[in-house]
Amino acid sequence: AFTNNPIVRAIGVQRIVVVLAVILLAVFFCLMSPAFRQYSTLVSILDYSYYITFMAIGVTFCLISGGNDLSVGTGMICYALAGGYLVQQLNAPVWVGMIVTILLGLCFGVLNGVMVSIMNLPPFIATLCSMLITRGLGSIITGGLAVSWPSRSSEGGWFRSLFKIIDKGTLIPVGFGIVIIAVIVMTIVLNRTKIGRYIIAIGSNKEAARLSGVNVVKHQMMAYIISGFFAGLAGIAYAATFSSSVAPGTGAGLELDAIGAAIIGGTSMTGGSGSIIGTLLGVFVMSLLKTGLPYIGLQANWQQIITGLVLIAAIYIDVLKNKRAARK
Repeated sequence: AFTNNPIVRAIGVQRIVVVLAVILLAVFFCLMSPAFRQYSTLVSILDYSYYITFMAIGVTFCLISGGNDLSVGTGMICYALAGGYLVQQLNAPVWVGMIVTILLGLCFGVLNGVMVSIMNLPPFIATLCSMLITRGLGSIITGGLAVSWPSRSSEGGWFRSLFKIIDKGTLIPVGFGIVIIAVIVMTIVLNRTKIGRYIIAIGSNKEAARLSGVNVVKHQMMAYIISGFFAGLAGIAYAATFSSSVAPGTGAGLELDAIGAAIIGGTSMTGGSGSIIGTLLGVFVMSLLKTGLPYIGLQANWQQIITGLVLIAAIYIDVLKNKRAARK
């Protein structure tokens, strides 16, 4: 009766479950740790959500197309290193570094798209290779040294105000507005444009889409180009929200946060279905876990175990959902 309710069906059962999970996690951490109830904790949760959301939006398109993108984590760090190196070492304006960060993401998006759609490499293998390339390339560009983008108080530090501003000593997370705009725009792209509808069709049945006249190569490539673009945006968000330097050789594993958020939000591992709004909800589950678990005294290893268990549950729900759909 619950699942057949028109309102529930319109919103989506999994979205409702994820919203409840976000509420329950927040309540749990508040009860377990008084320190979690600080305004600074909310800022920290949003700081994590910016770069995870951008990566997850791109990954959602890849998953819906029936593929995946394992390169977004190391790619994000590589692009941020390249842009930061131009600003720090070559005295380029910050806006130039930001553009280069996005362009480099687009280049790897095109590379992934070519390998998957034209060379017909399995998405897992193709993007795994890109993950290794970006991990090494970032170290080569910077000579193995960490890179720091301009601080908030220095010349060029204005870019940090895109995500956080200081008003009378209080940090205001204005970047959440950028995230909401990105979610709205990409929801429209996915559900209301030919690109989005064709990507969904390819993920549902690639051969049927081809026989229906869909340019499979073009639209499959577009999914990875979108992913590369948002990985570049994630690089800017990562550099802007964290004051510490960007270190080469890092980023491996961050792609799991993005993929996990998309799957928790209802995007199918087998392709053909998913939503950007659901992905955003999944991001808050991942951000709450990242921020809240240390407050209750769990070390990093336990955080990874709990995150892994959450992903197992989300994937199993996806499997059950696909079995149910196949029986209809």
